[in-house]
Amino acid sequence: PRLGQGGHGYLKEWLWWAGLLCMGVGEAANFAAYAFAPAMLVTPLGALSVLVSAVLSSTFLNEQLNVHGKIGCILSMLGSTVMVIHAPQEEEVNSLESMAEKLKDPGFIAFAVCVLVSSLLLVFVAGPRYGQRNVLVYVLVCSAIGSLSVSCVKGLGIALKELFSGKPVLKKPLGWVLLVCLVICISIQINYLNKALDIFNTSLVTPVYYVLFTTAVMTCSAILFREWQHMVLDNIIGTISGFLTIVAGIFLLHAFRDVPFTLDLLPLFLQQGRADLQSSWRSADRHQSHQHQPLLPSEDNGCQSTEEEEMEGESV
Repeated sequence: PRLGQGGHGYLKEWLWWAGLLCMGVGEAANFAAYAFAPAMLVTPLGALSVLVSAVLSSTFLNEQLNVHGKIGCILSMLGSTVMVIHAPQEEEVNSLESMAEKLKDPGFIAFAVCVLVSSLLLVFVAGPRYGQRNVLVYVLVCSAIGSLSVSCVKGLGIALKELFSGKPVLKKPLGWVLLVCLVICISIQINYLNKALDIFNTSLVTPVYYVLFTTAVMTCSAILFREWQHMVLDNIIGTISGFLTIVAGIFLLHAFRDVPFTLDLLPLFLQQGRADLQSSWRSADRHQSHQHQPLLPSEDNGCQSTEEEEMEGESV
């Protein structure tokens, strides 16, 4: 059966495993980025991977990148640049002990409980009823669980940094707990993201998943690492503006992928202006052709006029 009906036939396809391996390599690099930069900065910059995939598919798979797609790529690059300039600074978390204190915060515990309860409701209540008709059901599950997986990745990055510095990290239970939670979260994300992709079009799932996932991660990071606490107003506005610009770019890149853009699709007033411009060009060409007519009629014109006069005489 198809994945949308609960099947897992894609596990027998080697192409799916090859794609999963490539994604694993990319996520490993993403993993390293979370260890050295705020999650609120790393996650939105994942839009660049969508941009690169669009350019590569246009180059190697002969997919047409229309005007909307090119504008979306430019907007994604501009939004990413703005977010890097106004990147928030998170509170220093340099050890597993400080990470454990963050995880014990009542605000984060309340957030994690809300995520788990809402995910269970989406899977067991909303999924059987609306999962085949509404793209938000399975994408919301991936996004909510993904926010927790990013927190686990952040903690594991700190654990690896301590391990390389010679600290006895393997003897601490928190690192193993974070690893188990990360495996569970990633498995859930892969399962329900593949369900969403099996039921709905990729051009619909990708922008919706990016927006919801990034919003969930930014919310989780703001609660866990308090990245917004010491930001001034212009950095807050710059970060939000950059994120919204990326969202607009991703939307243009995917939502209008199969929409051809021609001059006939312009609004009526623009088409009228275009018609007036073409008529003015034609009148100018006609006026120029009259200016360059010869002063004396040619022999062919004379013969033609003689024939017309003879025909008129016969008709009379």
